[in-house]
Amino acid sequence: MVLFGADKKETTGRKKIRPVVVKTQNVARELMLAARSSEVEVEDLDFFILDTQTYVRMDQEGVEVEWEEISSDAVYDLDAKTTMLNGDFEIKQIYEIEIFGKNDFDKYKDFHVAVGANATKCKIYLSIKEGSTITYSPTIIPDLAMLINKSKIRAGILINIFDDMLPDLLSKLSARVRVAENLVFNKTETLLIAKGFEPTITQDDKLIFHYDKNEIVPENKKIDYSKRGFIQSVYKDELLIEYLNPVMGQAGRNCRGEFMEPKPISTLNVPKFGIDSTIKEIKTNKGIEYRAVQNGYIAFDKNIYSIQTYIDVDQVSFKTTGSISSPFDSDISLNVKELDAQKDAVGTGMEVNVAIIDIEGNVGPNAKVNAKKAIIGGQTHKTSVVSATNLNIHVHKGRAYGEHIYIARLEHGIVEGDKINIAQAMGGEIKGKEIKIEVCGSYVKASASHLIEITRLHSGENIFTIDPLLGKIFQDDTNENQEDIEQFQNDIKEIERDIAKYTQVILGNQATFDIIKKKLIHYKKNNIKMPPSFVEQYNKFVKIEKHLIGLKSEKKLLNNKISLLGAKTAAFQDNILNARIINRGAWIGHNEIKFKLIKPEIELVYRPRDGSNEHIFGLVEVEEGDFEIQALKS
Repeated sequence: MVLFGADKKETTGRKKIRPVVVKTQNVARELMLAARSSEVEVEDLDFFILDTQTYVRMDQEGVEVEWEEISSDAVYDLDAKTTMLNGDFEIKQIYEIEIFGKNDFDKYKDFHVAVGANATKCKIYLSIKEGSTITYSPTIIPDLAMLINKSKIRAGILINIFDDMLPDLLSKLSARVRVAENLVFNKTETLLIAKGFEPTITQDDKLIFHYDKNEIVPENKKIDYSKRGFIQSVYKDELLIEYLNPVMGQAGRNCRGEFMEPKPISTLNVPKFGIDSTIKEIKTNKGIEYRAVQNGYIAFDKNIYSIQTYIDVDQVSFKTTGSISSPFDSDISLNVKELDAQKDAVGTGMEVNVAIIDIEGNVGPNAKVNAKKAIIGGQTHKTSVVSATNLNIHVHKGRAYGEHIYIARLEHGIVEGDKINIAQAMGGEIKGKEIKIEVCGSYVKASASHLIEITRLHSGENIFTIDPLLGKIFQDDTNENQEDIEQFQNDIKEIERDIAKYTQVILGNQATFDIIKKKLIHYKKNNIKMPPSFVEQYNKFVKIEKHLIGLKSEKKLLNNKISLLGAKTAAFQDNILNARIINRGAWIGHNEIKFKLIKPEIELVYRPRDGSNEHIFGLVEVEEGDFEIQALKS
């Protein structure tokens, strides 16, 4: 920040300084020399601009060209392309100034301003600081022009060039001061006072790897090194890599008169890799695009990029691949072939999400596998979770979820799905729509909404349950039905209160309404102007009648909806009558058969006798609303 004054009278107590007149191109240097010779600080000096001379020349190769003085008006007329934006054109200024001691009685001492610039010095701003005050005087415009120009040339900024907006700015500022007489600035104001020719920055060529979707982790967030993006899934037509051509910048000239030449373009990122037929190269105005021809993941081998759909690894572990994640619709197949029974093919805590996975080994503790189709040739740990639309497991001890599930041997694991086939069950919990078990041991809990079928029963202590609400969709639908029924019943109560209220209004005003109606008919027949109050009362009554009709119609509609939802719930109840529990062999030991009713919400239990050859069990309605479990022929 620099403060300036216009009065040369010196303050009592200051060292007397002899005024001196100099011609210079560097005002700041002259002020330092004058301060040194007078043995004072630079801050104790001030100066006037007595004259400004502007010189230009156009350099020519091999020829020394003399500087030519031109007027400020002539500078404004210079053509930007042929002069200002020409690197051979030069411009400078020589200032004649008078240097003297600073005056403490400066009338602008409370007008605190500073001149600043942007990084290129192409835009110059005047900053008037908060709390500044200025009083009007007839010479305010030339005084402020002098103050601004002195700040500019101290900073090496050319004056009377690039500042064609200054006269209008000073005129508006003067008008504000004149109206206020003593203008106080309640907040800092920044005003543009000069504008050169801003250069355009050269853009180097770029190579952008769009397929690399690894997110940037914030500094304060813990990095999960187990999820390090072993594969990058891509989709057909997705932009994988993009090369952007370099763009040459445009020259400029700043408010110091300096020519600003853009830097040369760089081509360090020109693609040096190859691609195969799974990636297409598209040339554009901006550069080159590399797009996927098919779904899959991007692979880079021997300097060739390609899209693959099949990946072979020995093990998924923290040390090797980390967790692997790819959307199901990217069509990626993963084969994990760890054949050592002492090692896990999918290691502890690893997560795998791919469309198809074939694991020729074990799934370790706390591991998670998600796929559309999954085959596990080894065994799952009791803390592992496997989920797939189509799922095949050799030995299962953990949790498994899917639609079509086959398990060779279930060892106290948990299974939930639609159609479940188990070759041998040695304990565990099974839930599904249809469950088929070839060999059933003991401590098996099987619950189905439609069918449980056992080929051979080897032991007891098993529980087989038919629950029509077992399916999550059915359960959600039933809960939603009940919630809707309760809401509709509450709505009906509100409507009934409104019906009673409006019915009472109509009954209490029916006689008056009939009289008004007759009078209005009489007025209409005799072409007599109807009284506005009569018309208003009639319309209000008609509106109430229509509203009452609407309420009754809404109540009827809600009752119909309740009946429909009740019928849906009854349909769930009917499904249980078609459900079956089948044991193709003899019953061994203690076993339980259960059927769960919806309405009333009760559970029926049947315990087949040890050695019994009753094979098929179902629910029979012996009397209306009274059900029991019976052995059936089919």
